[in-house]
Amino acid sequence: MSLPNPFIVDAHYDLLYDVFCLRRKGEQKVVERFYLEDLKNAGINVLICSLFVPNEYVPEMALRVALDQVGMLHCEMEESPGLFELCRSASEVTKAVGAGRMALLLSFEGIEPLGGDLVLLRAFYELGVRFAGLTWSRRNQAADGCHFHPLTEGTVGGLTPFGVALLEEVERLGMILDVSHLNDAGFADVLRFARRPFIASHSNSRRLCDVARNLTDEQIRELASRGGVMGLNNMLNFVYPDGAPEGCKIWEGLLDHARHIIDLAGPDHVGFGFDLCEFDKPVEDRNKSIFRTYRETVPFIEAVRSAFPGDAEKILGGNWMRIIEMLR
Repeated sequence: MSLPNPFIVDAHYDLLYDVFCLRRKGEQKVVERFYLEDLKNAGINVLICSLFVPNEYVPEMALRVALDQVGMLHCEMEESPGLFELCRSASEVTKAVGAGRMALLLSFEGIEPLGGDLVLLRAFYELGVRFAGLTWSRRNQAADGCHFHPLTEGTVGGLTPFGVALLEEVERLGMILDVSHLNDAGFADVLRFARRPFIASHSNSRRLCDVARNLTDEQIRELASRGGVMGLNNMLNFVYPDGAPEGCKIWEGLLDHARHIIDLAGPDHVGFGFDLCEFDKPVEDRNKSIFRTYRETVPFIEAVRSAFPGDAEKILGGNWMRIIEMLR
């Protein structure tokens, strides 16, 4: 079987929420018509798709919206046969990519669809979810999320008793825990309770851009020491502390984050978690990211190949494939 060399993996994209929004407007073949060509132009062949539920659906509609997204993905696969595939393991990813299909995996971006029902995690596992981001940028029954901007709020905390039980069940099932969006207290609790590698699917360096959504140097070292990987996030306010400087390519700051992470932890612990914002996001959000579409990532991907010639295959996808091989 002839495989692409290397795999190119994006570990975080809200694809299914965009599918959900567009299909509710009557669109069909959303992935094929609006996304697939750009993904192929960028060479991306493995995509971890988050089940993201916005505030307006929480808590009452969170479970339904997440299930709708899974169901709509199956509708999409039926409408566009042979183009992309829901995968649950490394062997399924390898088979799909080797056959020229886009490999899609599923992840929670916040466990709001579970409410406080641990049994539902097993149900979503059977539906194909293999990554579990405990929080988005809000409090839920597992933990407190970190916010995009300073927020006036009450006392924040780490993992709740349900959050600890959830972490243990995630590991028992062979899923991978994701700490992007988790606050510092929650991260410390993950270090205390986790027994398997965990990831930060879309977080940059806090040393270079001091926002709570990024990881501190110590957190990066701890994540790496556990065998984890973190994904470079393209959102401007996670890359540049004072906005993108003039006179340079806008993605050069993201390359600086990659260099810093590699200096701290080595080349085995960084990949892509672009977190692109496209169709259904507010217009103003489209001006807050480096890349609007995957087509625009191509110069950056080429820059990674040039900047890290000995390690480019790891960064482009090899590191994430090592994590995917841990799935059960």
